[in-house]
Amino acid sequence: MSDVLIECVPNISEGRDRDTIDAVVAAANAVSGAEVLDVDPGRETNRTVITIVGGPEAIAEAAFAVIEKAAELIDMRTHSGAHARHGATDVCPFVPVANATMDDCIEIAKRVGKRVGEELGIPVYLYDQAAQVPERRSLAKVRAGEYEALPDKLGKPEWKPDFGPATFNAKSGVVTIGAREFLVAYNVNLNSTNKAHADDIAWSIRENGRAARSGQTDAYYTSGALKKYRPSKNQFPSAYDDVVCKSLDELAAHYRDALGRDLHAELELFGRDVDALEGVNVMAKGMFAEVRGVGWVIPEYNRAQMSFNLTNIAVTPVHTVYDACAEMARERGLGVTGSEIVGMIPYTAIRTAGEHYLERQGSSRGVPVADIVETAAQSMGLRDVAEFEADKAVLALPTTDGTLASMPVNELCDEVSRASPTPGGGSIAALAGALGAALASMVANLTFGKKGFEDHRSAMEQSAMRCQELKDDLLRAIDADTDAFNEVLVAMRLPADTAAEKATRAEAIQAGYKQATTVPFRTASLCLEALRLCREVAANSLPVSITDVGVAAMMARVGVLGAVDNVRINLGSINDEQWKEQRTGMLDVMVAEAQTLEDDVRAVVHAKI
Repeated sequence: MSDVLIECVPNISEGRDRDTIDAVVAAANAVSGAEVLDVDPGRETNRTVITIVGGPEAIAEAAFAVIEKAAELIDMRTHSGAHARHGATDVCPFVPVANATMDDCIEIAKRVGKRVGEELGIPVYLYDQAAQVPERRSLAKVRAGEYEALPDKLGKPEWKPDFGPATFNAKSGVVTIGAREFLVAYNVNLNSTNKAHADDIAWSIRENGRAARSGQTDAYYTSGALKKYRPSKNQFPSAYDDVVCKSLDELAAHYRDALGRDLHAELELFGRDVDALEGVNVMAKGMFAEVRGVGWVIPEYNRAQMSFNLTNIAVTPVHTVYDACAEMARERGLGVTGSEIVGMIPYTAIRTAGEHYLERQGSSRGVPVADIVETAAQSMGLRDVAEFEADKAVLALPTTDGTLASMPVNELCDEVSRASPTPGGGSIAALAGALGAALASMVANLTFGKKGFEDHRSAMEQSAMRCQELKDDLLRAIDADTDAFNEVLVAMRLPADTAAEKATRAEAIQAGYKQATTVPFRTASLCLEALRLCREVAANSLPVSITDVGVAAMMARVGVLGAVDNVRINLGSINDEQWKEQRTGMLDVMVAEAQTLEDDVRAVVHAKI
């Protein structure tokens, strides 16, 4: 797969007919270089969310293939479902994932849109970051009125499609193609089958909020009376308190000075005409920015859900929404039973959630990735109504499951013992460093939770967290070292019958040896950092665990020395003298520091024994 990675998340208007869904997915899977990561059908919504990743060319081709196949198999004239929709492929956003920019995604959206309009004859709107006019940035505005509004809408000049004919395509509707940041589709489950319960909470959570009310008699927002503008009576109520001003200017000043809000920005957000406010509902923004939400009931789950789109998880994280829903449900005598990720969620989001709940528990965050993800899954009830498998649901989930690193210890020892040059000393040096980092993290975590060591909790947690990162990097280095030396072996097997072949072979061998020194050099650097952390942990660790820190330091130093020796032996095969000299000097410094660090740790160990 390409180093440049772009995600495409087409939503097709079919969630019940498995044969149709499978055929659309197969069209995407048939594109070389594109990979379907997730298929999430919903019977009640009659909609399937498909997650595809690939390089720029592959993702563009896969998106077109999905739109083409959906247009062939889905007939919007007979479609119905709980989710808003206006096309066989309702939306098709492109999202930058790795080494890609938003501009890259915008360009792809335009290219695919043009092709859909010309080759399939389907009207196309561009939305979000790809929108050509500001009014089309919002998907909700583009999709207003849904499929049923299209015959009239397409005839209006302001709704002329960006691509394709401005005529109603009864079978396929329209396709809305865009470029956006990563969107997390996230549903929170209630112990209720009442849609009004879910609406009440979702509308309070989402950024677009709801109509403001006064005189609430209980926690349910609808228990109050609607606030309305009455310019004819000089009544301009505030949405957020009991103040009623005599003019719009006075209300704007109150918003600014007392509430820290921009009234005119909010009026624009809610589509209010300042010259036509008589009898119009006063609107209040919801709790969280970059959140869209509705309530619905899913019969197959036998419960109501607050269904959210989180359009910027850096602004409003998933766990923040979950906690707010849980608190609001408790206030109403309801209960949140769990939640559901629709499609995929970035690792950064699930990690942030896991760390949030560990912190709330008073537990150290310096634990393995799997533990952090599982904490998030359990805390937010991600298995309440559907499966949650981290390897399938979490995008860019870091793993250490290389061929060697995932072997049982006895099998790895057997593999090392065989008469083959790999795995060798470089891989074992990385393993030694990983074990050292793991031991140091263990001691830091044990110390973190002990009474009498409260002054060291923060430092111990930070050491444990960094040791976990080093441990995982070094586990990955076990396989990376073997892979690097295999490049040398492959180069040596190249033909050398002609002068050109000999030159190509010699160049490949030199490149292989450079890579075979780069990997162990990084291993040595990681092991050295683990040694530094061993010294920090040893200074304030539990006395009963001090020998564990000593063993950790010894393992980390072995990792440094073993990796350094592997660098040195491979340097001997490299012809670039300047490149060799630069690294040789750095190796001497690393070995000296490793000896000093281990001596320091051993001194603390012997003093505490």
